[in-house]
Amino acid sequence: MVRRGNAVRLVIALSVAAALAIFLVYTAVAGNSTPQLRPSSLAGHSGTVSVTGKVFGPVRGDAHTRGGLRFALRDVGGGGATVPLVYHGSVPDLFRGGRDVNVSGKYALGRIDATALTTKCPSKYKASKST
Repeated sequence: MVRRGNAVRLVIALSVAAALAIFLVYTAVAGNSTPQLRPSSLAGHSGTVSVTGKVFGPVRGDAHTRGGLRFALRDVGGGGATVPLVYHGSVPDLFRGGRDVNVSGKYALGRIDATALTTKCPSKYKASKST
């Protein structure tokens, strides 16, 4: 026979497990509503976006000033549309022209105002040479 103290603990444990399960389902379904896009697929979108592309054209400005760091992104494979971008925040050490990056921010009026910037390290994506 289950004692009353053990029964209460069991009910509490099951309630916590049910709450965690509901939370996991919610975050899996509705947790990431930011679209993952390329510069050429931005048409028709507005609001918060995450865009992966290649840094294109001159990089100007300073990410820690009012004007921000300014550059454009184009599709990683080349070609396609470019989108101008203004970034405010910490600049990764590996950031430079020609580098593949992912930015997140607000897209409006044909420009991204980015608040997050990450670079992809090319050495991690190159095939290793056979010896």
